[in-house]
Amino acid sequence: VVSMCGRTACTLAADELQRASCYRNRNGRRRRPQWKDGDADKYRPSYNKSPQSSSPVLLSSRHFNKARTILRNPSLQVAYCIFHSRQSSSVGQEAPVDECVLATMRWGLVPAWFRESDPSKMHYSTSNCRSESLLQKKSYKDPLLKGQRCVILADGFYEWRRQEKGKQPFFIYFPQSQGAPGPSQRDKQEEEEGKLLIGQSKVQRKGEKGSEWTGWRLLTMAGLFDCWAPPGGGEVLYTYTVITVDASPNLQDIHHRMPAILEGEEEVRRWLDFGEVKSLDALKMLQSKSCLTFHPVSTFVNNTRNNSPECLQPVDLTAKKVPQSSASSKMMVTWLKTGSPGKRKEPDSERKTPAEKQKSKPAGPLQQWLMGNSPSKKPRT
Repeated sequence: VVSMCGRTACTLAADELQRASCYRNRNGRRRRPQWKDGDADKYRPSYNKSPQSSSPVLLSSRHFNKARTILRNPSLQVAYCIFHSRQSSSVGQEAPVDECVLATMRWGLVPAWFRESDPSKMHYSTSNCRSESLLQKKSYKDPLLKGQRCVILADGFYEWRRQEKGKQPFFIYFPQSQGAPGPSQRDKQEEEEGKLLIGQSKVQRKGEKGSEWTGWRLLTMAGLFDCWAPPGGGEVLYTYTVITVDASPNLQDIHHRMPAILEGEEEVRRWLDFGEVKSLDALKMLQSKSCLTFHPVSTFVNNTRNNSPECLQPVDLTAKKVPQSSASSKMMVTWLKTGSPGKRKEPDSERKTPAEKQKSKPAGPLQQWLMGNSPSKKPRT
């Protein structure tokens, strides 16, 4: 059984994620988040992420202000996790609450109070949590009331529509701009991005417009996270859950639930700023929104071991050919033809049988973009 929002894709490289997840602080200043120490190396792009895998999340850097070293003493670890979960009510910390950081966390929340030595021994799924029951279940109520809110970043998510014969997968994402710049403009943009002062209190206004990310618009999903320490000692584990709401009218035909989407910089800022926006007020932000588009994809994505551009490739459900001719798919392909982000890291794995390779069609604009080798992009030297 596939759970609601049980599969995502996040194909941007670590440095691209920084550029794509710029945020604004309380003063409206545009900031580019830094990666939490060592987490950029832990992150792996993937076309097919499932629960228990690691994904990039955006959250207030205040949560990590006192976590600069790995605690090895079991008693200290428990004390640390208790302290961490209470940071939201403390004052006088160095990092501003509205300063954000990127972190790599495991999908599937492990509560801080879980006392088994192996998180996989949990007897219930925590990859998703219903917004209606956040205050009813201790696993989610504790992190919520302690301000442990995060934003899960992804290119989009997959959902399966039940039908007479099996299920049809769809890829769901934010509508993309049709006016993305070509390679020459993008190179100029990257030069101007050097004017963005990372981790400092001032942004040079001259470079702010040029510093805006004009590549793929990342999906921003509301989530909660927690910190768990193994009873016998070891490295603390950060995990998250995706909050879900009733599906919007345009998605109800696919599934009755959808992730709680944070639309725009102001919603992202308010969700993460637990100092300014208290928990009960934050809950009011979790609403169904008709702001997403989608296209059908091949059942190739059904297998979690499949991790290649074919997972995202639009298909025509009537002719079984690529590309799909719907308005939303045409819009995406148009954007992909006009601009191509920088080179990507290789995904975790990319396996194809000889039969699949023979069956594959020539790479279309979507696949070429995902592989980082658009015909319009000249190789860098």
